[in-house]
Amino acid sequence: MEHSSDGENGDGSASSRDMRAERRPVRDALRSDLPAAHVGLGVTVVALVVVASFSGPRWTLIITGVFAGWFILAATVTRIGSSRGWDAVRRAYIATFGWGNWI
Repeated sequence: MEHSSDGENGDGSASSRDMRAERRPVRDALRSDLPAAHVGLGVTVVALVVVASFSGPRWTLIITGVFAGWFILAATVTRIGSSRGWDAVRRAYIATFGWGNWI
């Protein structure tokens, strides 16, 4: 069994560069931005209108509460993580509705 000493010495520069190069396409695919979050919010609003028309206000309020809870959780995490003010709100907004990138 052969072992490379690059990762074991602590410097790991070659192996960490390889790992970053391998993970870059995944990071790029999962990256989301503000226009994608706007699309996600729009789709959410349309879906809530459809749900409200078929099932009434009960499920609409439940789904709205879930999204509001997720936004509050994301805002709290970004606030703790060093973002302040509007930057924390923007990051929480993208975390909540950024899935619009995949529509």
